[in-house]
Amino acid sequence: MFRFETRCSRGLVLFQCISLWMPDQVRHDKVVKCISHSLLCLFSGKLVYTIMKKFFVFLLFILLLGIGWKVSEKIQDPTSAYSRKRGNRQVPVEVTKVSRGTIREIGVFTGSLKPKSRFIVAPKITGRLKKLLVNIGDRVEPGQLIALLDDEEFDLQLQQALAHMEVASANLESSVNGLKIAKRELQRMKRLHASKMVSASESDMAEAKYSDQQAKHRTAKAQLLEKKAAVEVSRIRLSYTQIKILWNASGTDMVVGQRFVDEGALLSPNAQIVSVLDISSLIAVINVTERDYFKLKIGQTAVITADALGNKRFKGKITRIAPLIKETSREAKVEIEIPNLKRFLRPGLFIRALIHFDTHGDSQIVPVTALVKRNNTVGVFLADLENQKATFVPVEVGITENSQAEIIKPILQGHVVTLGQHLLENGSSIMIPGTKKKQAGNKKQRKPRS
Repeated sequence: MFRFETRCSRGLVLFQCISLWMPDQVRHDKVVKCISHSLLCLFSGKLVYTIMKKFFVFLLFILLLGIGWKVSEKIQDPTSAYSRKRGNRQVPVEVTKVSRGTIREIGVFTGSLKPKSRFIVAPKITGRLKKLLVNIGDRVEPGQLIALLDDEEFDLQLQQALAHMEVASANLESSVNGLKIAKRELQRMKRLHASKMVSASESDMAEAKYSDQQAKHRTAKAQLLEKKAAVEVSRIRLSYTQIKILWNASGTDMVVGQRFVDEGALLSPNAQIVSVLDISSLIAVINVTERDYFKLKIGQTAVITADALGNKRFKGKITRIAPLIKETSREAKVEIEIPNLKRFLRPGLFIRALIHFDTHGDSQIVPVTALVKRNNTVGVFLADLENQKATFVPVEVGITENSQAEIIKPILQGHVVTLGQHLLENGSSIMIPGTKKKQAGNKKQRKPRS
């Protein structure tokens, strides 16, 4: 019991100490006085010995919560002396003079690089990969041999087709000889029939044989053509075992980008072997919002930078602008072609594209940090250095370039606050570090000693 009473007395002393640090308006408030007197009576009466410790903690929490609420109310009340005193406090700020000059509107867009052309090298027939002659990063040329398939089966098929062609050629020669013999026999029968030495039926039989030999000759000729075509097919299928780059574009710089298989793999038609890229020029693909879409045009110059390449800059030109703005993102696809003669750039790099839209000369320019928003209105704090006051001036912002912003209207004179403006309101007192603080009123003159 004695321990609990001692803790209550300490709590009362703590409360008195807290009240000493309160502002005068809060300390003399009726509600705070009532709470303190109630707590004093409670601690001094006999009931203190029967109150549970948990109830005392709860009551102390309610007391502190009420005091905090009253303090916050007094601080936020603009009519209170405390708020007036706080509002008259000078705020340290930094200022910058409003300048005039040229400012450019430059759009900054992000995207990725892709090769100007890309294709996959694949076989046209089924076969086992016998030899792969290139690897990732190798430079290749049009018509270059890059892979070999097992050609034993296709070579045998060619030999078989050649043999069939020889048989067809022999049959054609035989039919030619038979046709000649049938023709001579027909001519002889016609002479004998004219001399009445053979009957008409014998002459007709010779003519039928000649017609039959003509048909056999045409068949043998067609068979020879068929076998020749089979030979050509076999030769072509055999040539498919030698996989080459069939791209005949000139003035390109082609390299192997990816390798998909290893030697010994069984390939089916159109199975991917390697990918070949043309990196003589690269395409930067960016997405432009509808606000900037109509500022772009074909042939417009763009400056390309990449974080991975430091301060290097590359020039490119807009080659394609998508005619469609996606409804989901409200963006359109734009392609910029960039020459890559020195091969600094690589497909897949993250890039930034700087596109110049417009230039305004003799414009009012202030730092972007000077722009603030008060009551949903964008403006700046104009600094009166003589009276050390800050005045909020709503402005209309034009072009923004890096850390500078154009002010279209109104006309500004003097300096604007660039640091510390988040603590200012219209008419706030300011103090610029490094200058003497201006004192209100005249200093009292000291009387000279007699």
